[in-house]
Amino acid sequence: MPRFFCIDKENDTFYLDKEDSKHIKKSLRMMEGDSITICDKNGYDYECILNYDGENVVAKIISKKENDTEPSVKITLYQAMPKSDKFEMIVQKAVELGVSEIVPVMTNRCISRPDKKSMKKKIERYNKISLSASKQSGRGIVPLVKEMVSFKEAIEQMKKSDMAIMFYENGGKNLKEFNYKDIKSISFIVGSEGGFDASEAEYASKNDIILMGLGKRILRCETAPIAALSALMLLTDNM
Repeated sequence: MPRFFCIDKENDTFYLDKEDSKHIKKSLRMMEGDSITICDKNGYDYECILNYDGENVVAKIISKKENDTEPSVKITLYQAMPKSDKFEMIVQKAVELGVSEIVPVMTNRCISRPDKKSMKKKIERYNKISLSASKQSGRGIVPLVKEMVSFKEAIEQMKKSDMAIMFYENGGKNLKEFNYKDIKSISFIVGSEGGFDASEAEYASKNDIILMGLGKRILRCETAPIAALSALMLLTDNM
């Protein structure tokens, strides 16, 4: 069943925006009376019947249920800025796997160093990718790609989670060493193409961030967050 996100709700009716309405009418060629699923971005799915109000779609609610695809643990990815369009792929796959938030980070070894103006445009693009991936994968929320932060800002934010991890190319503890039963929030940070320098790893460790490895092989910066997220979802019984 086609699935869309919408928060514009009045009584028993959702009012979809022009972009989604155009997609439903022109691309999907859906007719009045067809069934459609609307998610309110707060973890609830609504089965609706589609109607047209001129060029815009209105969806009358038939039933409501809690979305059952959201993980039991909130996982935030802090990703050091990579080159080219790698961040776009990371956003797409991380959203499919169940990430809750994604935060771009500027580290010492980042080759890509966008200014504020260009980064603002990138963030808009990343959030559109997150929305698309959320629709495709049946998410109950749309994970937010937040504004870029410095490495030290990232570490301070990560400390608020129940568990905070730096995946370090020079190794560290193993993910399987820990008990995840009572953990409700996890933050982890992954480096760019050059990884992390020793001073960053030392700073993270002094701030109670757990240094971990991802096996004996060196993973690309676009592979590491996906591997880490997959492992964490499995270990927290969310896969």
